[in-house]
Amino acid sequence: MREDNCIFCKIANGDIPSKTLYEDEECRVILDLGPATKGHALILPKNHYANLFELPENEAEYVMVIAKRMAAKMTEKLQCDGFNLVQNNGETAGQTVFHFHMHLIPRYKWDNQLIGWKPMQATQEELEDTMNTIIAE
Repeated sequence: MREDNCIFCKIANGDIPSKTLYEDEECRVILDLGPATKGHALILPKNHYANLFELPENEAEYVMVIAKRMAAKMTEKLQCDGFNLVQNNGETAGQTVFHFHMHLIPRYKWDNQLIGWKPMQATQEELEDTMNTIIAE
């Protein structure tokens, strides 16, 4: 299933050219046009899902398998020092294209990228309350 107005559907299915690193019947892995670091790539499922919550579990598993394979290959070929897998859901979380995708970001000691968050402080009571909220039936 594709969405006609989705640019990532068009790229994933070959309607728009890309720098493709890998392709099979389920997905395409392309270099990001606005890379955070050298080799920054995107895994694009060929089916359209707006975000992780719409992605079927079997396709989520497959994306992670491709991420693992590509991260290993990219680490070997690019000689990077680390690797980030990033997946954003919703505008507040940084999602700008509403077609599920995962970022593969090679990291280098010299890259000066800030991919992360500022840790907050939480009391044991706050953690307990949050845990109970999440696991409540």
